[in-house]
Amino acid sequence: MSMPTGTIDEICVNTIRTLCIDAVQKANSGHPGTPMAMAPVVYTLWQDFLRFDPQDPIWPNRDRFVLSSGHASTLLYSMLHLTGVKAVDAEYERLGTPTVSLDDLKRFRQLDSKCPGHPEYHWTSGVETTTGPLGQGIATSVGMAIAADWLAGYFNKPGFTLFDYDIYALCGDGCMMEGVASEAASIAGHLKLGNLCWIYDSNHITIEGNTALAFTEDVAARFLAYGWNVLRVGDANDRERIADAFARAKRYDDRPTLIIIESHIGYGAPHKQDTSGVHGEPLGAEEVKATKRAYGWPEDAQFLVPDGVYEHFAAGMGARGAKLRAEWEALFAGYKSEHPELARQCEQMQRRDLPDGWDRDIPAFPADPKGIASRDSSGQVLNKIAQNLPWLVGGAADLAPSTKTRLTFEGAGDLEAESRLGRNFHFGIREHAMGSICNGLALSKLRPFGSGFMIFSDYMKPPIRLSAIMELPVTFVFTHDSIGVGEDGPTHQPVEQLIGLRAIPGLTVFRPCDANEVAEAWRVAVEARHEPHCLILSRQNLPTLDRDKYAPASGLRRGAYILADAKPGAPEIILMGTGSEVSLCVEVYEKLASEGVAARVVSMPSWELFEKQDEAYKHSVLPPSCTRRVAVEQASALGWERYTGLRGTIIAMKTFGASAPLKELLVKFGFTGENVYAAAKAQLARKE
Repeated sequence: MSMPTGTIDEICVNTIRTLCIDAVQKANSGHPGTPMAMAPVVYTLWQDFLRFDPQDPIWPNRDRFVLSSGHASTLLYSMLHLTGVKAVDAEYERLGTPTVSLDDLKRFRQLDSKCPGHPEYHWTSGVETTTGPLGQGIATSVGMAIAADWLAGYFNKPGFTLFDYDIYALCGDGCMMEGVASEAASIAGHLKLGNLCWIYDSNHITIEGNTALAFTEDVAARFLAYGWNVLRVGDANDRERIADAFARAKRYDDRPTLIIIESHIGYGAPHKQDTSGVHGEPLGAEEVKATKRAYGWPEDAQFLVPDGVYEHFAAGMGARGAKLRAEWEALFAGYKSEHPELARQCEQMQRRDLPDGWDRDIPAFPADPKGIASRDSSGQVLNKIAQNLPWLVGGAADLAPSTKTRLTFEGAGDLEAESRLGRNFHFGIREHAMGSICNGLALSKLRPFGSGFMIFSDYMKPPIRLSAIMELPVTFVFTHDSIGVGEDGPTHQPVEQLIGLRAIPGLTVFRPCDANEVAEAWRVAVEARHEPHCLILSRQNLPTLDRDKYAPASGLRRGAYILADAKPGAPEIILMGTGSEVSLCVEVYEKLASEGVAARVVSMPSWELFEKQDEAYKHSVLPPSCTRRVAVEQASALGWERYTGLRGTIIAMKTFGASAPLKELLVKFGFTGENVYAAAKAQLARKE
């Protein structure tokens, strides 16, 4: 078998290309076009610029590379393999084994392979974020860039530059079309994120064909309008021009950079250049051979890594990264001596640990029949926690005064282009980008929260879903949780959103019934290291229950708990609900108890946590012998039948809401003591 010819740089680039071609061909599934075209670009970035140590892929001051074009995953896997990136386990102990072996590449898109169809954070070390849904990667990279600046502002001291890393993200025409990319690019320009560089593979091809079908805007002008620095490279194979563009991007520290690189998708595939076919499907056996011949590659070689390729990467990126990491570790050792408390916080943050006493000031709320809106009690709790957890940061999609998520204590400050240390982030009316940015912050080990009205969770479902897939400790705060919004009408009154969030695997949703459940929900959310949480909060006041009379709010930790029982033994009827409807259940319970009925109230703030309990606990709360049940919730009825049974009564929303004062809406839709009491009496009267 003849060996490849050319310079070592050319051989390395074609090794990347052919590994990608072979992986896709063997799987008979995948997208070879972008890896073939962008191999010279990624090679130049990794080999000559990226500050990354393959021996320690979680080194805190490493540069981040995000493959926003996640369908081109073989490009990233090939780089992880050729540079010898080592695997890291869930506890962040370096294992010393390759994160992507040649056998892994051969098992691309197969069950349990380290090379899944799109890059998966946690699954493959060296993957900085899960990508695939177009636009999400570059939007998440904005959160990473914000985090890098915040970390520098908080930890860097004279003589100790702990954080100064850059973020690079490779994207394509599909990413550029997605609205979330525009939202994220806008805020990146506003914040003047000079540590951010997007690499735009402008190949004019999407699944349906040439982008002229739907995308003819001037992208460069658009990004100039956002306040970005825009560079252009006319040929994706011109490594000298590519290197010059990366060098120029690093010189700009007052704005993000977009490098537009013109490429031909599937470069080197003689019969399929500039066609959509090579983008979304394997080349085919004959086309593979023809392409390899065009590269000067042995056409029958499979997964070939020629002599000298591994060594070349080790001498370039590997040696540079090892030197930089060693220098950083020596710097951090001195930092620990000079700034021991900050060093301790840095280490805690990297491990997702919490500082001692982070929850010591969380208030306990006294009983109050008038009560307080759960958004207000949440704001109080959040501010107490944030004072003792310095890297708890976040904000709202222009709604902080309404969601009560502004940090108001002295020194909290605002994160702005001129002040990168503020704790209050202003995402603007960009819910989708807010969710993605929060993911980027969490991937950088900050503890982010993002807030908005419950109805607008629809605008950020993709990043919430990715939070759950990546197991990130992001807290999403959604207020105005029901028809309690009143006069704003059905466009602002959430109905189906709550069950939609509950349907996301790995996401814990809380709808607390009073201020003390709110406090407990925040405790659970902040304690989590690998799960996102949603807090669903009210605009209207909720009575603060007397916890001397009723069960303590710590029952929230088990998802559902017996709040009130008329007398020992099995209940005759169970009233259950969440949020504002729990106090309604308590009102009816008291009336039934006065009539001698053995009633029970169950508060169910988190279905997800309740489902994690063992059968014995679940049956102790909802005994199978008691089939007379009433559930009350100002949201879709879907799902409640699992707790009421088919013969129980569900008082919930079966239509959209209406525009009217709250009290009128409660009557119209049946959320009154009289209606719940009537439903309970009907259940008690029914025959078994």
